[in-house]
Amino acid sequence: MPQAHHPLSWRNEIVRLLGLSYPLIVNNLSLAGMQFADTVMSGRLGAVNLAAVAVGGSVWFFAFTIGLGIMMAISPIAARHFGAGNPELIGRYTRHGIYLAVAFGIPVTLAAHQLVQPLLDLIGVDSEFRGLTVGYTKAISWGAPGIFIFLALRFTTEGIGETRPIMFTSIFALTCNVFLNWVLMYGNLGAPALGAVGCGYASAITMWLIAIILWIYMLLRPAYRPLRIFAKLSLPRPAVLKEVLVLGIPIAVMVTAEAGLFNAVAVLMGTRGTEITAAHQIAINFAATMFMIPLALSSAITVRVGHELGRGSPERARYAGKFGIFVCGAFMACSAIFLLVFRDAVVGIYTAVPVVKGIAISLLLMAAIFQIADGVQIGAAGALRGYKDTRLPMLINTFAYWMLAFPLAYLAAVTWVLPPNYVWGGFVIGLGVAALLLTQRFLRISRASLPGGDLGTGLSSA
Repeated sequence: MPQAHHPLSWRNEIVRLLGLSYPLIVNNLSLAGMQFADTVMSGRLGAVNLAAVAVGGSVWFFAFTIGLGIMMAISPIAARHFGAGNPELIGRYTRHGIYLAVAFGIPVTLAAHQLVQPLLDLIGVDSEFRGLTVGYTKAISWGAPGIFIFLALRFTTEGIGETRPIMFTSIFALTCNVFLNWVLMYGNLGAPALGAVGCGYASAITMWLIAIILWIYMLLRPAYRPLRIFAKLSLPRPAVLKEVLVLGIPIAVMVTAEAGLFNAVAVLMGTRGTEITAAHQIAINFAATMFMIPLALSSAITVRVGHELGRGSPERARYAGKFGIFVCGAFMACSAIFLLVFRDAVVGIYTAVPVVKGIAISLLLMAAIFQIADGVQIGAAGALRGYKDTRLPMLINTFAYWMLAFPLAYLAAVTWVLPPNYVWGGFVIGLGVAALLLTQRFLRISRASLPGGDLGTGLSSA
């Protein structure tokens, strides 16, 4: 049941925020651990396998983030209904999320088998690892329907404030993925040594396993019975699908705009040779690992804001959003300081190749610059999702990342063939603009929701 009001103070808010977010932090760090394991374990097989996983992972992640964004719509919807005390409506949206997961996941698998080879040929990815990249992408795509079903269930349990099951499934996923990598990449326990392709199959199998585990958990646990998720199977309702898509597609565009920028730059780096591609993968992998903390906090901010709005407490919702944005920015400031001090040691974990190390160190210096803006923008985006405000944030992200950041990165990487750290300068500009505009949007929307505010200013855009 929704919890009672609590005094409005930063001490109470940090307890509520961390109570929701610590399992999500473990979840995100586990996912980052999977990426880290894939990077390190493929790196042990040489730069060719590492580059194949880097570029293939970027192609796969582009499709994954579209489904992720659509499924993320379930979290603010569930949070609002939970705050308002409407559990059965949550179950209805979960079922429709599963329908959408299957409807999107199967085409992703088919597209990976038909379109990746021509795409990489068109881009001009280095032929030294192009074949392995195609094999990896085809292998991992078999997990697409499974991971999207998992996300529909994950964002339901997140929306009602039950985040610990997400933590447990992610820990299992990390363990399972590392074990299957060991078996399928290196040819242990009688399996063939598939290298980068085995890494893709290991991820796909893990995706299906965590979907099944979370499904069974939610089916058996009493906390989910009021939602009646599995009580009946009915034909999809167009109105419910439309509501999820109207909210979810802009979120998908937002998530894809940022993730797509980073992954598109990874593909651009793939045109510059094996050493630069490997160095980029090392630097972006560590930066992404640090980003997992504010990303988890962003999800918790969405839930906090949604719960308070569902209870009819716009003042508390605004406070929760402002405090959450501050916490995200503060953490990334600490991460930037860590990078500046320990960047040499960080790169040494991944590789001992001098050329690759030197390039990766220069890229981590750029990462230290853009991390604070990255934390602020993801916190503001999470707060806006709680208000179900997604259309203008979608336009902000698209402008910042694809009209500013990517053209600059393309010019630096392809047209002018500048050193890799100049390519990353596009990240700094894009993330900085996004952080500024999204924060301004949140302040305006949250102010409009207060008693006496102009509700027509922003909430109607949800």
